[in-house]
Amino acid sequence: MLTNENKINKEILNHYLVPKHIILSEQEKKELLDKFDIVPEQLPKISVNDPVVKVIGAQAGDILKIVRKSPTAGEAVYYRLVVEKVG
Repeated sequence: MLTNENKINKEILNHYLVPKHIILSEQEKKELLDKFDIVPEQLPKISVNDPVVKVIGAQAGDILKIVRKSPTAGEAVYYRLVVEKVG
């Protein structure tokens, strides 16, 4: 049986406006940072308090791959560093 909180979490992830969020593995993080010759702090940020970040269990220091639908490219991929405080 789903609790109300679990139901809301599932609804958040399945909402048509919410793109897919994937937590990168340590190996994937290394490959991404090496590919672009950057450090994590150079990535755009996303708060640990973001509803999707909370639902997927991401923590500060994780890097998320966000896959959005694009009318021209089919899919557009973005990366975000999960941080305690944005700004």
